[in-house]
Amino acid sequence: MHTSETGALAAVAALDEPTRRRLYEYVVRRPEPVSRDDVATALSVPRGTVAFHLDRLVDLGLLAIGYERRTGRSGPGAGRPAKVYRRADRHVSVSLPEQQYELAGQLLAAAVEEADETGCSPREALSRRAREQGAELAAGATEIIGTLEEHGFEPRAEGGEVLLGNCPFHRLARTHPRLVCEMNLGLVEGMLAGAGEHGRRARLDPKPGFCCVRVVPA
Repeated sequence: MHTSETGALAAVAALDEPTRRRLYEYVVRRPEPVSRDDVATALSVPRGTVAFHLDRLVDLGLLAIGYERRTGRSGPGAGRPAKVYRRADRHVSVSLPEQQYELAGQLLAAAVEEADETGCSPREALSRRAREQGAELAAGATEIIGTLEEHGFEPRAEGGEVLLGNCPFHRLARTHPRLVCEMNLGLVEGMLAGAGEHGRRARLDPKPGFCCVRVVPA
């Protein structure tokens, strides 16, 4: 499990603590940022407890902070700005096994736009975009296994081949198998190129329980 998925799990787990969850829900439902005092007063929770939990939620990327003068005054004697909290821009989702539907959406949207602008086949545009994205994801990598693991493919070395134990677009592949398999193939081909692995190639080899792509010796 790579860093971003681990962080998402930690964020979700943090909200299992009842007081922390109450504080989080209060903050995100407010139309304006709120201070520690606002939260403490509204929920009848000690200010020190409020400060601890809110700052923990900031560390996890679930809340963001800012500073505001709450007295309505400015200049000398106005006092220090208060720390205020609001919902962070980060969106957290967890799926096991890992899924990458945001990546699929980006590739599909880019392919449709390219096809509309150039008149090319959307399927061809998708394969090209997937190869470009795969090369970008693997740029600077020394081998392909780490990149595949990082993006949810669950690679498993078997002899000289690499089997992929998970399709990051599984639900989408169930309804649009040909389209998603071609996208997966383009991504893995791009990753191989980006990592400079010229001794291996990707090929389609759909089998139950595995991704449709397999990495084999060139």
